This record gives sequence, structure tokens and C-alpha cells, in this order.
Amino acid sequence: MTAQGRLPRHTPPEAPEIPEPSPAPITPREFFESLPSTLRLRAEIIDGNLILSPSGTPGHARIARRLGRALIPVEDANGWESFSGDVDVCIEGPRDTVIPDYCLVPVEAPLWGEREILSSGLIMVAEVVSPGSMEMDRISKPRIYAGCGIPITMIIDPVVVPPTITVLSDPEDGTYRSMTRVEVGKPIRIPAPVDFELDTSIFL
Repeated sequence: MTAQGRLPRHTPPEAPEIPEPSPAPITPREFFESLPSTLRLRAEIIDGNLILSPSGTPGHARIARRLGRALIPVEDANGWESFSGDVDVCIEGPRDTVIPDYCLVPVEAPLWGEREILSSGLIMVAEVVSPGSMEMDRISKPRIYAGCGIPITMIIDPVVVPPTITVLSDPEDGTYRSMTRVEVGKPIRIPAPVDFELDTSIFL
């Protein structure tokens, strides 16, 4: 007590400010953007639906890597670079997000933010068909790639018997007008702007 017999007054501490909670994501796009970059799942938006799938198997990754190694001379001659299954692509228009198993792009390809390559910058994409994503790899993604004007799409299909390689090119009105398909082991021509004959025995 004080000399006057009264307890000192204490000012109560100020209550800490509580930050406003971030609004919960509503659309697939908002949910995608809220996912941490360290997520060990492939997160894609296909036709407005968020698709989460496990990372590919070593065999799946090996096929994409072999394609990338085969096309190094094309990269060097044109000042391009490639990525195998680890880069998000933003499809202009619907802003859907896909992850091609392989993509070939100019070094200064346009970006959407810091995380995604814009589809208008892609020269070629490739998908390796897996048992759990046959319809997506064979039908849905090629349709999306044609719709946004990606010049070339390759479908490497080790699931079908015998395994095949399909090259789609000349996109117009949401579809590819040219298609070439061979059994794995035979050469296939990748048209301009890549302009390269690929020995598909690298996938055996």
C-alpha cells in the first residue's frame, strides 16, 4: 500500500491486435494459389477442376528425361530450355494450371507471376501416359494444349500394347490438324519449329 493507504493503479495491458483472417479459397484457382510450393503432390486445374495426383514413378520420370536429353541439340541451336515434370503452366484464358511431363520453351518465356509459365510461350509439350491418367494424358490435355495454341504436343504411351509415340501439330480452332503415330522403336519426325527426327528407341 502507498503512504496514503491506497493501492497504486495499474494500467491494464493493451490487447494484442488480432489480424483479420484471410478469406477461405472458393474457386479451384484460389485453392491452387493457396497451396504451398513444397507440396509433394502434382496440383493441376483441368477444365476448372482441381486435380491432385502423386508424383510420377521413376520409370515415368526416366522417359521424360530421355526425351529432354535427346532434344538438347535443338535447345542449343535455338536458345531454348526444357523442364521435365516440375514446372506449372498457366493456360491463358481460363487460367487453368497444368504440369506437362516435359515442356520446351524460350529462355525468356513469359510468366504468370513467379510460379507459372504462360502457355503462349511454350513451343512443345509432352505427356507420358500412366495407368491412372490415361484419359487425361491422351484426350483432355492434348485438347487443352491445342485450344491455347501450343504448336506441338507429344504423347508417349507406354501403357498401350505395343507402346506408341504420337506427335500432334498445327493447332487450329481447338484441335490439332496433323497427327503422326509410330510404335516405340521407330523414328518419328517432330515438325517445325522443333524440326527434329527423334529416334524413339531411346524409350525402350
